[in-house]
Amino acid sequence: MTTIRVPHADDERLKAFTGLTNHQLRNKLDPARGLLVAESEIAIRVALEEGVEPIAFLLDERKLKAMEDVLANVSEDVPVYVLDSEEVERLTGYRVTRGALCAMRRPMSPNVEDLCSQARRLLVLEGMTDASNVGAAFRNAAALGADGVLVAPSCADPLCRRAVRVSMGNVFRVPWAHGAYPWPTELMDVLAEQGYVRIALALREDAMSLSDVASLTENVRKVALFLGAEGHGLSQKTIEMCDATAIIPMARGVDSLNVAAAGAVAMWELFGKRAN
Repeated sequence: MTTIRVPHADDERLKAFTGLTNHQLRNKLDPARGLLVAESEIAIRVALEEGVEPIAFLLDERKLKAMEDVLANVSEDVPVYVLDSEEVERLTGYRVTRGALCAMRRPMSPNVEDLCSQARRLLVLEGMTDASNVGAAFRNAAALGADGVLVAPSCADPLCRRAVRVSMGNVFRVPWAHGAYPWPTELMDVLAEQGYVRIALALREDAMSLSDVASLTENVRKVALFLGAEGHGLSQKTIEMCDATAIIPMARGVDSLNVAAAGAVAMWELFGKRAN
C-alpha cells in the first residue's frame, strides 16, 4: 500500500475521481473497458470481494483505520490518496460517501444470450434513467432471487457512481447485460427462444393481479420480469410483446409504488418465494 497525502481536492492526481464525466470514465481512459468509481466502504468491499480491480483509493484521513484490512490486500502499485474531511466533502458535494472512494477497472459484462441461457429468473429494466432507481433495483434483485438483470439502452449506467452506491455494491454481485437496439424486439426474441415467460409490471385495466400471475407461473422454469421508468412505465410495445401483464393491487386509493418498491414486491412474488 502506498499512502499519498494530497493537500486539496483539485489535485491533478485525483482526476479519475473529480475531472471525468461518467461517459469519459466508461470510454476515455480505456476504450475497451473503462473505469468506474465506487463510493462507500460497503460498495468498495463488495466490489473487491467480487474481483473488481482497484486502480486508486481516495480516503478521508479518518477512514484509514477502518480500511486497514482492505488496503493490506491491495497491490503496492495501487495508490491510496488521503484528504482531510472537508476536502473530501468538497470533492463529493455530500457526506454520503463516508470518506471512501475507489477508482476501479470496469468488469466485463456477459452478453445477453449467455446471461439468458444461464439464468432462470431475470429482471429487465427499461427507460430507467434515474441512477438511484437502477441501483435500488439491483439491490432488490440480489436480495430477492434474481439470477441476472437485463438493462435497456435507455437506462442509466448500472456502474455509474450513484447506482453503485445506492445498490450497496450489488451491481457487482448480480450478473447483468446491456440490451441492444432494436429494443425490445431483439431481446424478446431471445427470451422466447430460451423459454422465458415474459411478465410486464404495468398500470393497466386489463392487467392481472400479481398474485394471480405468480400462481400461473409457479411451475414455469424461466421467468423474466419487466420494469419501466418511474412515472411513464414500460413502453406500449414492450407490454404488447410480453406474455402477461401484472399489477399490484393498492389500498386506500394509492395509485402506485415507487418503481424500486414495486419491483421488490413483484420479485418476491415471482422469484423470492422459490429462490431456494
